[in-house]
Amino acid sequence: MDYKYFPHTQEDLKAMMEKVGVKDLDGLYAQIPDSIRFKGDYNLPSEMSEMEVRQLFEKLGSQNQQLTCFAGYGVYDHYMPSAIPSLLQRSEFLTSYTPYQAEISQGTLHYIFEYQSMMAELTGMDISNASMYDGTTACAEAMMMAVAAGKKVNKVLVSEGLNPKTRKVLDTYALHQGIELVTIPLKDGVTNLSSANFDGVAGVIVQQPNVYGIVEDFTGFADACHEHKALFILDSVAADLAVLKTPGEWGADIAVGDGQSLGIPMLFGGPYVGYMCCTEKLIRKMPGRIVGMTKDNRDQRAFVLTLQAREQHIRRQKATSNICSNQSLMALFVTIYLSLMGKQGVKEAAELSYAGAHYLCDKLVETGKFHLVYNQPFFNEFYVKYDGDVDKLQKRFIDAGFLGGVKFADGILFAVTEKRTKEEIDNLVKIAAV
Repeated sequence: MDYKYFPHTQEDLKAMMEKVGVKDLDGLYAQIPDSIRFKGDYNLPSEMSEMEVRQLFEKLGSQNQQLTCFAGYGVYDHYMPSAIPSLLQRSEFLTSYTPYQAEISQGTLHYIFEYQSMMAELTGMDISNASMYDGTTACAEAMMMAVAAGKKVNKVLVSEGLNPKTRKVLDTYALHQGIELVTIPLKDGVTNLSSANFDGVAGVIVQQPNVYGIVEDFTGFADACHEHKALFILDSVAADLAVLKTPGEWGADIAVGDGQSLGIPMLFGGPYVGYMCCTEKLIRKMPGRIVGMTKDNRDQRAFVLTLQAREQHIRRQKATSNICSNQSLMALFVTIYLSLMGKQGVKEAAELSYAGAHYLCDKLVETGKFHLVYNQPFFNEFYVKYDGDVDKLQKRFIDAGFLGGVKFADGILFAVTEKRTKEEIDNLVKIAAV
């Protein structure tokens, strides 16, 4: 055997090649034209010691400019308790083994069960699955759930207040699923439900807070959806649900969103974790898996995979979704964060974010160079117009070490989290007032 960890012997390889009718491994690629084959040497660096590798990556990392973040747009710079990385690496949690074999996966199954319990409580919903890849795909999965539950209808209404990044993912999924997406326009920055046509509609998707940071009043939305046999889907920033009315309280059938705001660092774009919760009657339409608690033959507490759609494995063409794994490591991250912070800690972080955002907004408006676009309540993110060149303003921010909001449409979205101090906010305003 040439390679210690390769299972096939030379005899195995010879037998397989004889079976497919080739003399050697090169014969497997005989149909590839010689003109497009690569014949040069790979530009690979020479071997390095551990110390040299560390130095290389430290040098690469030093090229990143660390900025004080006042940007959001779906990703937020929240506090991460320092105990989380150490707890993530405990051996009963940090494993690549998929939790089908319960007796050797109790750590994984346990924290997924706790994750589900916490997310169901945070959203006010009956059921939570074992997490999704991210918030955008969770929303797309909810869209497909609505169509599957509605059976002979394939239209989904989407609020214009949904984050455009999420909408693009919906568009991609819808294109290949034969789903028709219709936009519900905004009026004064909030979803104008009265303009919606419910004929043939399977579901309605809205966002809270919406893309402009506005906290919408969804009174009557669930009733309107259910009157027309459509599902009400609410996409929310997870951390904000510590103080805002929950999807369950709004009467939502499906609650989705990104859990990044629950302590996961921005990490230059990921990995993050999506959540999905729903009412009990939709449990068999929910993608992924559900972990439950039971007793073993010694009457000890044990965790098992309680439910997952058999169509995902056996009748794949009939499945609502073929996502059957999850961002389990990041779900563990969220579980530890919520455990360490507790209900009061998560609530206080949200309240500090709210207070900081309103303080920043007031100070920017006082400069006379900014004004709120919509006179609507907002949480920790707000949308303003700037009486000047936005690009030049944001360059001044960056030169001073600040990521000063996100340029969106013809204005700026600013976001504040509990990490931002009064001094940082005041310094940002001074730069903006120049």
